Amino acid sequence: MHPEPYLTPHHLRAAGLRAEADAHRLALAARRPAKDLRTRVGWTLVELGLRLASAPPKPAVA
Repeated sequence: MHPEPYLTPHHLRAAGLRAEADAHRLALAARRPAKDLRTRVGWTLVELGLRLASAPPKPAVA
């Protein structure tokens, strides 16, 4: 029994899966800058909120 006829469809399927993975990887790389900006803005808002929440109380003037 020769394995070549049985291996050919598997090799073709593996090549197709690799091509899909490459396309998916490229699509994610193209989408990242928007996510990076959103992440930076989010962390900036968190930092601002922490600064406002942990501000020392001002002394009361009598």
